Order: sequence, then structure tokens, then C-alpha cells
Amino acid sequence: MVSVLRKICVVTGTRAEYGLLYWLMKEIEADEELQLQLIVTGMHLSPEFGLTYQEIEKDGFLINEKIEMLLSSDTPVGIAKSIGLGVIGFAESLARLKPDVVVVLGDRYEILAAAQAAMIAKIPLAHIHGGEVTEGAIDESIRHAITKMAQLHFAAAEAYCKRILQLGENPKHVFNVGTPGLDNIMKLKLIDKAKLEKELDFTFGAINFLFTYHPATLEEITPEEQLKKILAALDCFPDARIIFTKANSDAAGRAVNQILEGYCAENPQRAKLFASLGQLRYLSTIAHVDAVMGNSSSGLLEVPFLKKPTINIGSRQNGRLKAASIVDCSEETANVVQAITKALSPEFKTIVDGAISPYGTGKASVMIKETLKRVDLKNIVMKKFYDLNQ
Repeated sequence: MVSVLRKICVVTGTRAEYGLLYWLMKEIEADEELQLQLIVTGMHLSPEFGLTYQEIEKDGFLINEKIEMLLSSDTPVGIAKSIGLGVIGFAESLARLKPDVVVVLGDRYEILAAAQAAMIAKIPLAHIHGGEVTEGAIDESIRHAITKMAQLHFAAAEAYCKRILQLGENPKHVFNVGTPGLDNIMKLKLIDKAKLEKELDFTFGAINFLFTYHPATLEEITPEEQLKKILAALDCFPDARIIFTKANSDAAGRAVNQILEGYCAENPQRAKLFASLGQLRYLSTIAHVDAVMGNSSSGLLEVPFLKKPTINIGSRQNGRLKAASIVDCSEETANVVQAITKALSPEFKTIVDGAISPYGTGKASVMIKETLKRVDLKNIVMKKFYDLNQ
């Protein structure tokens, strides 16, 4: 009797998300009882954001479907239309692939489109990084919406498991696995400084920062105004060398990138902007800088594990669990200067060295794969709201 492989369809739309999914995809691919299907969409297919689907192919993965959904506009209307295009594209792709489970991660609008299509097609949905809170971004609502569409939940911490239960999900299908982002740090051999400088065509100095800033989509003050205040703070550290990575394709993301391009053009000796570093170069850069700045979730998830300080700017990550190595500040220039000064101090280095990540131990991918492999999928799409008083 020929055994039928369980088809696991993984969806990725951004460079950061792909980095978190990489080892899970490797685990699925290597398992003789599973078949990996891969759908690539969003920023991966955009020249503006580096055509990062090519990096996925270089890593040896077969891309089963490419779904074009990004419009050239980054306005709220443009984003809403992109979601609509995404739902259409995912509906068609899932009908062709007929997966047993669809795996999505996080809270971006591309993932919302995939979740909607899977739900309507009655395909079980597994969601990674649910239950979290990011009060400064529209991602907050998207994340919880995906939780209600999903049947399997892989949370990054126990507190997030509890929040998923609070949303009425069955405890039998909620798993605390930690963040798969730590798997990269445990398994990858990072690039040494000399080789990294050559690959990036960038010379590190006495002080170095890695900077990523995404629009805080629920703020009343525009991301452009906020970013200009932050860059003014960086000017107070003229000896610092800065590696910038571009913002994502959220509303106002292009405006943020234009400002960063202008700043790097004005400061070519100490600043350089990258559309994407790729996971290995990104983690290696963290290892060789003095602090990571901005409002990316990576500053909370992966950076503490590498024993580097994070300067977390603004409200975008409000509500997330934070290690002791995180310095929070507003976008006001004086507050950013104060935070940078604190992060670079010898006293704070002692705190950073002793900081413990609240996001697991770097074994999430194996745990997720084994659950996807063993879980009973029969009737799993017929969810019952689980009341906490049961």
C-alpha cells in the first residue's frame, strides 16, 4: 500500500517572515512523510524590495506558486485593494495545490489574504506567532483575526498561549514553541566581520548601528515626521556608522524608504541602505554592531539572543514581551539620544550580557513540524468556541 504524503503549504510574503520560516521549511522538506508546498507573494516579487524570491530559490526551495498582489500605491486604499487581489490569487493557488494544511506566520496583510482563502476553501490553517500584542500597528487586528480563522496555533511564549485561549481557541490545538527565529541563530554559522564588510561593501567603525524602521500604521503623526526626528538623533553621533534596511510595504513604507535613501546619499561615508540583507547577513550584522535600532519585531525576538542591546523606538511594538536588553523610547530626538547613550554604556552592557530571551530556546521548527505531522486533521475545521470557564 502506497502511503500518501501530508501536504504542508507554507506561505511567505516578506524577507523577515521567510527568515523565520526557513528551518521549518527545511524540516518539512526533509521528512519522508511530508510534502512541502511553497507559495511566495508580496514583497518577495517586487523589484523595489529586492526580488527576494530569488534568495528563496538560491536556498534550494521549489516555489510552487507566485502570487502577485502588491499595487504600486502604499496608501490605505492601495493596501486594501492588494488584499483583495491576494485573496483571488490564493483562492486559485490553493485550488491547484490542494494542501492538507496551510502554514502562515505573523500579522501582515498578505497573510490575512492567505488566511481568508484557506478558510473559505475549508483547508486547516496553522498560525505561528499568534496571541501577541503590537498596539501601534494595524497588524494587531490582523493577527487576532487570523487566530480566529486558524485551527492550529504555535505561540512564541506562554503569555501568548493564554491570549489565544482568551480568544476562544481549543487548548488541545495551542502550542508554546518559542520563536522559530532563534533556530537560525542556533544553526547558522555567522559571517566574520572581515568577510561581512566585503560582502556589504561597508566598513565598520568604532560605533555601529543596524537600523530598521517600519511605519507605525495607527499613529496620528506621520511616519515621515517621526523618522526625521530619529535621524536628527543619529546626527548627534557623527562617528557612528549605520546600516539601514528598508521599511516594508505597509502604508507610507515608500515614503520612509525615500527619506532613508536621501539620508544615506547625504552621509555616504557612514550610512548605507539595503533593500534586504538576507537572513544570514542580517544576523551576522547584528553580531558585529553595537546596537540595533528601530521598531522591528526582530529587535525583541532575535537581538537579545545574540546579546546585543535594542533601542526600540515608538509604539509599534507596545505590548510585546521584552528582555532586559531592550531600551524603549519615543521618536523625540532627545529621547532617542538618551536611549542610544544608555544602550552604549558599560553599565548596560552588563545587563545585556545577562538578559534572557522570553521567546524559547531555538527548537521551534522541529516542534512545529512534528505537530503538523501527527495532528489529527479530521473535522478540525469545524471549530467550537472554547469558553475559559469550561
